[in-house]
Amino acid sequence: MSASAADHAWMARALQLAARGLYTTQPNPRVGCVLVRDDACVGEGWHVRAGEAHAEVLALHAAGERARGATAYVTLEPCAHHGRTPPCVDALIAAGVARVVVAMTDPNPKVAGRGLQRLREAGIAVDVGLLAEPAGELNRGFCSRMQRARPWLRIKLAMSLDGRTALANGRSQWISGDGARADVQHWRARSSAILTGSATVLADDPRLTVRLGAAAGDVHVAPADAAGGRAGIAAAAAPSPFVQPLRVVLDAALRIPAQARVLDASAPTLLLHAPPATLGGARHGSAELLAMPSHAGRLDLAAVLAELARRGANEVQVEAGPTLCGALFAAGLVDELLLYIAPVLLGDAARPLLHLPPLQDMAARWRLRLVEQRAIGSDWRLLLRPAASGAE
Repeated sequence: MSASAADHAWMARALQLAARGLYTTQPNPRVGCVLVRDDACVGEGWHVRAGEAHAEVLALHAAGERARGATAYVTLEPCAHHGRTPPCVDALIAAGVARVVVAMTDPNPKVAGRGLQRLREAGIAVDVGLLAEPAGELNRGFCSRMQRARPWLRIKLAMSLDGRTALANGRSQWISGDGARADVQHWRARSSAILTGSATVLADDPRLTVRLGAAAGDVHVAPADAAGGRAGIAAAAAPSPFVQPLRVVLDAALRIPAQARVLDASAPTLLLHAPPATLGGARHGSAELLAMPSHAGRLDLAAVLAELARRGANEVQVEAGPTLCGALFAAGLVDELLLYIAPVLLGDAARPLLHLPPLQDMAARWRLRLVEQRAIGSDWRLLLRPAASGAE
């Protein structure tokens, strides 16, 4: 599409609004909308949580009669189906908007171009693709679930300069500093689920909950600019209060004790184990138990992600040890690595970052692409993504 500087500025504003729902909209996408008439904003809104009004409806309500003849800038194609709320395209048509500018089409098969078609059939001018890349970054988990039937999987790890994650005796608290540990909370808050293994629970007894104030700042949406370059969107204001993600523990043999902190009532917990399936649906503490397919005593990781997608999980953050993290890499299921590097050395007896299959040739090495690097206190945070699926 041919877009003006004003178009770019208004869509950038819509993306800022969408980022306010970063911690609360799951399983729905994060969406923002701005209504502009006579070069002035007459209404704006963003989706806060599932079951509540969508961004377009809130913006139309704010604009009232001023919406007639206006241009709507929306970060995601307006819905054309009845879900928990009526179709947004009907509201836009009824309000009499003259033009709709959409950042990206909706990957949901229930929408997938139908909203755009309905708008055009109503005589409304439609432009698509403005700032599509940052819009996609904002909803990479939702897109993954709709297009691949599995969540976007992010592994979080902290290591020393010599690539170690814990001492030989298993102690890992704390490699990274206070700033890095606080930063992790924001990444947890944007996740639908936090995934770990029984070995981590037995070794560290983590709680795996989000610990932030009532409203959290520092919204992070990977590297871009208002001109459509690569990635970050700085939020215009703090996002809405967070929702505790689902805690998911892979425990094939049901080894973890009932008093483990991850099984308390501070957040929902799903405990996945190997058959017998008769245990599925039972309770262990406050957790839900569910039997999953397994092979040689290990749970089927692809089946685990499919189950989480079925439950509406968009982004899953893995906080586990080298065995589970390595298995996810080896299975080609990792979409993103969030790596904190501390300026310390632990020595070659300490535990490695990942357990990966041995390679016979350098050409088979796992290649990662650096998306972003940032200093966090005394540590460095790297955001990396596989350059290709699995080993190259």
